[in-house]
Amino acid sequence: MGYLGNHLATVVTGVFAAVLTGLWPIFVEFAPILDFIFLMAVPITWFLTLMCWLSQKSTDYAHKNSSYSVHEKKSLSNQPQIAQVYTADGKQASQNEIKEAKTELIEDLNFLKETVKIKDDEIERLNQEISNLQTLVQIESLKTELANLKILASKSKK
Repeated sequence: MGYLGNHLATVVTGVFAAVLTGLWPIFVEFAPILDFIFLMAVPITWFLTLMCWLSQKSTDYAHKNSSYSVHEKKSLSNQPQIAQVYTADGKQASQNEIKEAKTELIEDLNFLKETVKIKDDEIERLNQEISNLQTLVQIESLKTELANLKILASKSKK
């Protein structure tokens, strides 16, 4: 929060409204048109002062439970703290239990990576086999077509 609890706009508008209110009786007799001008300006500035105050109060109320702290000091040298971890039965887990669980999870992850690698290799092998089979089918269809052409050629010579 800045000076005056973030009510600087309210204070400035209020001072302006007070000055206009104070000058009104002085300038009323100076020129009749000024009476109309002050009659319009003074209530408007007091209304603006009220609106500034209400909007700041609303903002303060909306942000009073905010977790953001302006004065929080940040330091790169601070080590991150491990949050407290609880087990399924509600007891706090020790550092050893956390390390064991981490080791288990790393082993599981490595196993899954290896399984995925094996599956990828198998998929690649099957794709190669499919490609080879397609080539064999094409070769056989060409042989059949050639045989048919030979039969047609021999029939046409007779």
